[in-house]
Amino acid sequence: MSIYVGNLSYKVTQEDLEQVFGEYGTVSRVQLPTDRETGRMRGFAFVEMGTEAEEASAIEALDGAEWMGRDLKVNKAKPRENRNTPRDSMGNNRGGYRRY
Repeated sequence: MSIYVGNLSYKVTQEDLEQVFGEYGTVSRVQLPTDRETGRMRGFAFVEMGTEAEEASAIEALDGAEWMGRDLKVNKAKPRENRNTPRDSMGNNRGGYRRY
């Protein structure tokens, strides 16, 4: 599982996140998404830790904490939704086909 970290300063680095989350366990991976056009940080990150217990500890300690002048939003990351699949007004997947 992965942790979503939102409301980050645009100056934060991968090393900064590894250091902060490292206080709660082993950091396996850090992703800092950037804007495709500008290359600028998007203000959020994903952190993967060694165990779910370490992730839970980090979430509990850091959610709402002030860091680098901002209040962090830290929670379990949700799976990315497929945005390319057409849906009707009720939210049902139509598989890209029209019904006549």
